[in-house]
Amino acid sequence: MKKLLALALASVMVFSMAACGSKPADGNASAGGDKTGAGLKIAIVSSPSGVDDGSFNQDIYNGILKFIDENPGATVNAIREETGDTAACTQTVADIVADYDVIVCCGFQFSGIGASAKENPDTRFIMIDAWPDDNESEVMDNVYAAKYAEQESGFFAGMAAALSTTSGKVAVVNGVAYPSNVNYQYGFESGVKYANATGNLNVEVVELPSYAGTDVTGANVGGNYVGDFSDVATGKVIGNALIAEGCDVIFVAAGNSGNGVFTAAKEAEGVKVIGCDVDQYDDGANGDSNVVLTSCLKVMHDTVYNALNDVKNGSFKGANVTLTASTDSTGYVSEEGRCQLTADAIAKIDAAQAELKAGKIVPAANFNGITPDTFTW
Repeated sequence: MKKLLALALASVMVFSMAACGSKPADGNASAGGDKTGAGLKIAIVSSPSGVDDGSFNQDIYNGILKFIDENPGATVNAIREETGDTAACTQTVADIVADYDVIVCCGFQFSGIGASAKENPDTRFIMIDAWPDDNESEVMDNVYAAKYAEQESGFFAGMAAALSTTSGKVAVVNGVAYPSNVNYQYGFESGVKYANATGNLNVEVVELPSYAGTDVTGANVGGNYVGDFSDVATGKVIGNALIAEGCDVIFVAAGNSGNGVFTAAKEAEGVKVIGCDVDQYDDGANGDSNVVLTSCLKVMHDTVYNALNDVKNGSFKGANVTLTASTDSTGYVSEEGRCQLTADAIAKIDAAQAELKAGKIVPAANFNGITPDTFTW
């Protein structure tokens, strides 16, 4: 994945440098072309982990790069907001809004950009994991806001972990207890609970009390939270602590912080990780072996790519949508050569996925009124 991104960046930056003679004034990554095709000026504003985090931000960015590849007149400037603070993210967008045709915002922390959107009706906004003003019922004509049922993908990860562990202990490591991350955690715990009940298993989800998360309402949600999406060192500390507790499968939903967990798994014996948001199998390479069991998916690149084409074609419409498995917007990796799940595990997860698509299984999520303790089916 990272190699593909690097190649894409290299190709588009050649065009940008030829046209401008220098990199952008703010020094952030850019990509562009010869002003043919759509000709859209696009900005992507990401969390501190940047657009090469191998996960959340990178998948969103890849959707933009795919659009630019097909429309070489379009340009993109990647802006990394360094703090992850909601007020700072909102201000970053306000500072650049007059300079771009489309602004892509990555993450819950951009939920305050509604005022900028209202004041700049000719700018289109694509938001991932947030509504423009935290009010789902208010739709803005120039904002396409998409959230995902991360609890569904987390559920598949939980089943995969429970069906694959040999130690009987598994865990999930998260970045920050934003709703999307809590959804992954709760979904994972629901998947383990389901696999235990339907497969006569007794798999334990391990939590480290010192790393419990506090969600946006101030509630303690437990789990194992780094507290940051770009703290690789703490990610490794948590990974090592969980391995010391006996965990041999760890679901990693922590952005760049998760690379620390990957390293901990590679340095241990018999430990597997489950990737998040994108297929992270390549990131699991460890000599002649691989530590990635599977990856759970949130198909954000298609969302962004399709929305950009709507802008280009003049068919863009504002909306607040939650995308689910019913449109294949959530899922997990089961392809041969990209996962290490057994055929039996895949069959059981696929059967549960069908039940989930039919609405017969509803995993716990941060704000759906179901907790891992009350989850049933």
